[in-house]
Amino acid sequence: MRIVLETLMAQEAKNPFLPEIADLIWGTVSFAIIFVAVYKLAWPTFMRVLDERGQRIDEGLRAADLARQEVDAERARLEDERNAALREAADLIDRARANAAEIVADAHKDATAERGRILEAAGRQIAADTETARRSLQSEVGSLASELASRIVGAQAVDENISRRVVDAFLDELEASTAAKVNGGA
Repeated sequence: MRIVLETLMAQEAKNPFLPEIADLIWGTVSFAIIFVAVYKLAWPTFMRVLDERGQRIDEGLRAADLARQEVDAERARLEDERNAALREAADLIDRARANAAEIVADAHKDATAERGRILEAAGRQIAADTETARRSLQSEVGSLASELASRIVGAQAVDENISRRVVDAFLDELEASTAAKVNGGA
């Protein structure tokens, strides 16, 4: 019993972290078999998947770079279009202002011409009305002068032509004295 105890104690004295030699050999053989199987079967597939993923990432980066370049080009094109639209709008505004100034100038010129025509027509109308009034007054003053002369003299002059000549001479003298007063007073 002592031998069994010593054997058990000798076994217990071994390091529990170190495996038995048989376990170590079987573990190493199993690891080598699994390593060779993984290396021959799974490793090429794993590397191919990694290479494909790397290629897809590279393609994605190239596509992203190309898309960025396209976006930059589109942005530059839109900026050019915006600037062209702003220039065109400024040109339209300038043309509209020029047209407005031209319309105002034409309206002013037309108004001035119309004012001249109206003043000329009014002047002609005033001259015609003045001439009509002068003739009317002349005939009325002539008849009043004739009537006054006949009242003063007591009888109407025998000859109508003589009466008319006397009245015309009186009116001519009256116009001449009025014109002299107007020209002398001016």
